[in-house]
Amino acid sequence: MPPTAFIAISIIIINLVVSYQGLRSAAFFDRYSFNVENILVNKEYIRMVSSGFLHVSWLHLFVNMISFYLFSNILELYMGSLPFTVVYIAGLLGGNLLALLIHRHHGDYSAAGASGAVCGVIFATIALFPGINIFPFMIPLPIPGWIFGLAYILYSIYGIRSKADNIGHEAHLGGALVGMFTALGFHYTAFADNLFTISIISVPALFFMYFILKRPQVLYVDNFYYKNHPNATIDDKYNIEKAEQQQHIDAILEKIHQKGMKSLTKAEKEQLDKYSNSQ
Repeated sequence: MPPTAFIAISIIIINLVVSYQGLRSAAFFDRYSFNVENILVNKEYIRMVSSGFLHVSWLHLFVNMISFYLFSNILELYMGSLPFTVVYIAGLLGGNLLALLIHRHHGDYSAAGASGAVCGVIFATIALFPGINIFPFMIPLPIPGWIFGLAYILYSIYGIRSKADNIGHEAHLGGALVGMFTALGFHYTAFADNLFTISIISVPALFFMYFILKRPQVLYVDNFYYKNHPNATIDDKYNIEKAEQQQHIDAILEKIHQKGMKSLTKAEKEQLDKYSNSQ
């Protein structure tokens, strides 16, 4: 990579060093990974950034860094070191903020990885260079950037809705949007020049994010009951979810009755407070 890619090289090195430390020390990983309870209850906001430099495996690290390497050079060369750094950090924070929003009631939710930041860099590149061809998964067939962008956004939306795997699709979607719009903030003329590409990527993502804020029950995951009752409606799912929540609250109250308030975990206290405030 040419000298202008100094920031990209530095980011890769930081990811290698921090991920190595996290992979060799579970305590280090637990201290700096993304965790909803520790962020919202204990106010450990450093996790919003530090988690973006940790990875759960060497393969996870390798895939993220290769993806980052393939797009970082052209973007840093075009934007300059400081704007490029801003795009990377903005994608990282944007991805974690969306994950925090979606999982704000899931105290035990945790994650790690640079995927949000990497998606920010990738989609910033697509927005600024819509004619770019992409070769996903080493397939020797070029895919226009706008098609790849749309397909990836739709796949991320499906992943968030279905929760069919253990991938942080929320971070991907949030990082992609925030990174893209941050880059466009530095090169605002690209809005007019590349409006089609920007619109076809951002419109479905923004609509989905608005929809889940208005009707969060659409994110409820099918469980055993619904797999055996395919005609169940969203309202049915909502009622079952409320019943399960009530059962959990009843269990917490019973625990207080038997062992006292001090026996509750932080997550249980938080859930009890939320339940009390909603009544």
